[in-house]
Amino acid sequence: MIYLKTESEIEKMRHSCLMIAELFAALEEYIVPGTDTLFLDQFADDFIRSRNGIPSFKGYVVDGLPPFPGSICASVNSAIVHGLPSKKRVLQDGDIIGIDVGVIKNGYHGDAARTYAVGTIGAEATRLMDVTSESLRLGIAQAIPGNRIGDISNAIGSYVQKAGYFVADNLTGHGIGRSLHEDPQVPNIGAPGKGPRIKAGMTLAIEPMVNIGTNRVKEIGWEFFSADGTLSAHFEHTILVTDGEPEILTTIRGLHI
Repeated sequence: MIYLKTESEIEKMRHSCLMIAELFAALEEYIVPGTDTLFLDQFADDFIRSRNGIPSFKGYVVDGLPPFPGSICASVNSAIVHGLPSKKRVLQDGDIIGIDVGVIKNGYHGDAARTYAVGTIGAEATRLMDVTSESLRLGIAQAIPGNRIGDISNAIGSYVQKAGYFVADNLTGHGIGRSLHEDPQVPNIGAPGKGPRIKAGMTLAIEPMVNIGTNRVKEIGWEFFSADGTLSAHFEHTILVTDGEPEILTTIRGLHI
């Protein structure tokens, strides 16, 4: 069932979402060669808890897997999503890293992801990040009343395909609110005019995950990798469907995150 949020619920979500945007800004100075991903996870955990939030991901349970150990997902290079923070995973110049963060505050979740460059990255990595970020922007633009979820999916997927890249198989966005994952699923590829009707009051986590070389994924425990080992990028925002243009909740006014 798709839940339309009340004004009170939306206001609660604004707080959790703003915290994520502030965390992304604070993390930037630590995304440098020599930093290990466990440090980033511990920094994020401290940041969230010091502001009376709760990390959404820590302890998250999926059948057949141990509880997720991190407060963030830290996915480096060919890792698409759900990368496990580790002291042994030390960032190198030229890497890219996707940081995915969920926060609960006042009983409501926010969720967002951003891919960062580590030091100086190559032209292909830069283009991948640009294409993925732009596909998210195009998908969000379709989140208006009267459209359908497939219009978001088609905007993302068609742009990625025209750029010569690949949407990662079977990894989707989702509704969000009282639960981290709510209906509807928001695929990153699909036919326009299909799927649930978009209505004001819906809150969605839209999150293209894009690979350079293949749509196929390799799953190892929690972690998903591009099957051919090529780079992957991930960008995500929690958005609110309004009577007009969609509102990005996981951002700081006047600051592009």
